[in-house]
Amino acid sequence: MRAIWSGAIGFGLVNIPVKLFSAVNESRLGFDMLDKKDHSHIKYKRVNENTGKEVAWNNIVKGYDVNGKYVVLNDADFEKALPEKTKTITLETFVHPGEIDVILYDGAYYLQPAKGGERAYALLEETLRKTNKTGIGTFVLRNKERPVSLRAANGILILHTLRFINEIRNPSELIKTKTSVKRNELTMAVNLVENMGGKFDIRNYKDIYTLKLMKFIKAKATGKKIAAPKKETKSIPNDLIAQLEQSLSPAKKAPAKKKRTPAKK
Repeated sequence: MRAIWSGAIGFGLVNIPVKLFSAVNESRLGFDMLDKKDHSHIKYKRVNENTGKEVAWNNIVKGYDVNGKYVVLNDADFEKALPEKTKTITLETFVHPGEIDVILYDGAYYLQPAKGGERAYALLEETLRKTNKTGIGTFVLRNKERPVSLRAANGILILHTLRFINEIRNPSELIKTKTSVKRNELTMAVNLVENMGGKFDIRNYKDIYTLKLMKFIKAKATGKKIAAPKKETKSIPNDLIAQLEQSLSPAKKAPAKKKRTPAKK
């Protein structure tokens, strides 16, 4: 695994040199856009919408629409707005993890102690674990400053970049009215949730679609044909109470097979 950033964690007067690694490995299949006729690659051109002519990269600028007029920015303008490139993950406060709404979480990164930071790293990791606290601060990655949370898990420190509040859409745009819930419906729904209770383990969930698609690609590459899976249809009642009752009813056991008695001689 290759480090994508190196710097330090700073809290109080303590400075811990660390290396940053991506904790996520995307599992998407990469597809190329091809011409249906001869499977040639499709290329995209940068074309002027007025003249229809292709525009070279060195003639392209970036502009922001302000009341119908574009304000064009150059490299110097962008540099003026860049955050100060510090090499420190500055922790400003420590909170309980439950105070952070999960909708704020963005990227995830592993932190490893760099040379000379092993002792302080171990101290911070054990402190966060013992106090059940998460460090909150700021961090500059790829010229963008983000709020971050730092937590201890599995003997290491994990950094999560957080979203700014203006990046979260207001749910009031979706929630218009609130329908009253009947007491018996709520009781049955609570019982259903409790009956379905268990422990969360992400290893129980597999990327079935990608696995099946890859299997289909390999089969098609060798000329084999795979039959489409049969879709099972279940009869679901329209009434909410009936749906809850059917969900709560125990599965019917198959009748036990009768033992054959040996024939008399």
